[in-house]
Amino acid sequence: MRLRIEFPKLFIIGRAMAEHIKKRLQEEIDLLEHELKHELPKEIKVAVAMGDLSENAEYHMAKQRQTFVQARLSMLTQRMSELSLVNMANIPRDKVGLGSSVTVFDGSKDEKIEYRLVTSEESDVTKGLISTTSPIGRALLNKKVGDVATVVTPGGNRELEVLKLTTMHDEAE
Repeated sequence: MRLRIEFPKLFIIGRAMAEHIKKRLQEEIDLLEHELKHELPKEIKVAVAMGDLSENAEYHMAKQRQTFVQARLSMLTQRMSELSLVNMANIPRDKVGLGSSVTVFDGSKDEKIEYRLVTSEESDVTKGLISTTSPIGRALLNKKVGDVATVVTPGGNRELEVLKLTTMHDEAE
């Protein structure tokens, strides 16, 4: 007799979303590690062979790139560990949260707008995918249908009334 474990659909959706993001981040990490370990040392070696380092533009550019790649690798590694800590059970069931689709009425534009709250890696404003860390995303977090979110923008405050909400939990059911 085989034991069959069934995971809740929410777990599968959340895990797939996280795995997709992690895969993209890992691909970038792999490219940067290759550049840092193989390409940049060659560039620096060639530049050093050119002589006087004080006025050697190639050397300084390669060293600047090396510093940038190291910083980017550090940031990506940290982001990977943060994504590993996301607990789908902590995402609210009746409020706007990560993975929620929300329809709002923007009084300043006199129109309905639909957004989906995603991680910063997935955001694409042209597709209505906004990060939970963006000004609009932060303003909408933890709002319910009927609530008004105030978004502070350089052009003044915008008020967004939540008209419809579909959470990640709703989609899993």
